[in-house]
Amino acid sequence: MTHDRFEVVVEVVPPSGADAEPLLAALEGINDLSFNGFSVATNPVAKPRMDALSLCRILQDELKRPATLHVTTRDHNRLSLQGILWGAKALGIKSVLVMTGDFVPLAEKGITSSVRDISLTDLIKMARKAGLTTGVVMNPFTDELRLGIAMKRLKEKVAAGAQFVVTQPVYTARDAELLAEALNPLGIPAHLGLLPLRTFRHAAFLHHKVSGIEVPEEVRSAMAKAENPTAEGIRLTRDLLATARQHFHGACIMPPFDHFEILHGVLPREGNTGPTSK
Repeated sequence: MTHDRFEVVVEVVPPSGADAEPLLAALEGINDLSFNGFSVATNPVAKPRMDALSLCRILQDELKRPATLHVTTRDHNRLSLQGILWGAKALGIKSVLVMTGDFVPLAEKGITSSVRDISLTDLIKMARKAGLTTGVVMNPFTDELRLGIAMKRLKEKVAAGAQFVVTQPVYTARDAELLAEALNPLGIPAHLGLLPLRTFRHAAFLHHKVSGIEVPEEVRSAMAKAENPTAEGIRLTRDLLATARQHFHGACIMPPFDHFEILHGVLPREGNTGPTSK
């Protein structure tokens, strides 16, 4: 991941199983669009998925775009994490996004458990020592108290060696601009998270059920009133991407439920300046 230009990456969730072909076919359908690479999640919502490192290598080999590997303290001990980072470097992965990872649901505590025997700051240092460009995530709270707490934690990550930050999704230009104002003094590239909305129920679920994501009432209302909610979500994402280009170093677009086709309404084709007509 380089930071001398605005970069757009597409987040990819690995499949539940060993067959990556359907996912690759879907991603082939957007490979003519203008974006810089992939960001590959590791067992999101604490559910088992194909190994993210393996998928990173598959994407780089098959689609010829760089992939950023997500690494969590939840799934591996210190010994295993060191091996993963060295392996990523050996396989040509240049950047990692490190995080604690989603908590294991209470209903599954008797089946699996979180490891977390290494702090996030130590994992940042380990990734840097392995020669990997190392990023971190943050929750983009807009109220002063929670944003202050989030910024304090982020400053600790930067002090440990974090080189870029990716935010959770935001849904208004106002919130994006406030977030950029808070992040700019850190002196590291900041990438705005964008998660396109598909329906009012999707917006309500994210707002009420997903920690770290706030979908303002006016956005939820717009989704409820829209004749075509998916088109409204695409329009909102396209507008927020334009805002990100003014205030951030990049954007990470997170297509919901593998609906990569919506990116045709958000991103231009390679060499074009506007989104495609699909």
